[in-house]
Amino acid sequence: MTWENWTIVSEFILVSFSTLSSELQALLFLLFLTIYLVTLMGNVLIILVTTADSSLQNPMYFFLRNLSFLEIGFNLVIVPKMLGTLIIQDTTISFFGYATQMYFFFLFGAAECCLLATIAYDRYVAICDPLQYPVIMSHRACAQLAAACWFSAFPVAVVQTTWIFSFPFCGPNRVNHFFCDSPPVIALVCADTSLFELKALTATVLFILFPFLLILGSYVWILSTIFRMPSAEGKHKAFSTSSSHLLVVSLFYSTAILTYFRPRSSTSLESKKLLSLSYTVATPMLNPITYSLRNSEVKAALRRVIHRTLGPQRL
Repeated sequence: MTWENWTIVSEFILVSFSTLSSELQALLFLLFLTIYLVTLMGNVLIILVTTADSSLQNPMYFFLRNLSFLEIGFNLVIVPKMLGTLIIQDTTISFFGYATQMYFFFLFGAAECCLLATIAYDRYVAICDPLQYPVIMSHRACAQLAAACWFSAFPVAVVQTTWIFSFPFCGPNRVNHFFCDSPPVIALVCADTSLFELKALTATVLFILFPFLLILGSYVWILSTIFRMPSAEGKHKAFSTSSSHLLVVSLFYSTAILTYFRPRSSTSLESKKLLSLSYTVATPMLNPITYSLRNSEVKAALRRVIHRTLGPQRL
């Protein structure tokens, strides 16, 4: 194909869930809108409570605040556009808009993978080496780990997004997805993308598979340490602080691995959409629920914050 036959693509069309009936799309809109609002309010509440209450000024809640910031960003980048495609059929997105959403998706996604591994390391040190925990997880060390999670994601987002949109597009501009992910748009490229796909797979291994293996290793040691604890109360406390994180990690990584590591032919596009909903919509909502409703410290802190806030009004 010669350059003269290439069509300049100025916008893309997100197929999203347009193949479904209008009634079902309306139900999905209400469902996703509810999840979106719960996610935003829940994560904002986590940030406010863990910042305002002095008893929650420890490494675990410092990383939890960072995770809530990430989840808010993740939702703001993806969900509003998806809601627009469902309720007003706003399926078009500009070339620049697609690249922008993809950039922030890569940024928040890579940072979250690193942060989840960091939280697992924090739990490993707290449970397996509690005497050295204050030294290893000092304020400076926590700040450095959080900064590393955020800044390591920047080059990945920049390189991946810039590389993808340096390719020529032939003209077809229908993207069979509900957000701006890379695999669907790569299918529209009129050039050899094998080198990019190899580099993308390498980045996926580094930012999804490698952190997941680190988390698995951490929890093998954590569980073995918990089972050796003589006190039943100590076992329960140690397991309760780690089980919430393990639940979120299992959902996030299992669906991400199924999405990005399975061969193209083995998974239908509709199945990949459902898997993508898990780590883009469900997991951000589950984080504040699992870390607050199942955490007695957070619930007690929330009661104290509400009491301090409403107390003077009652006097």
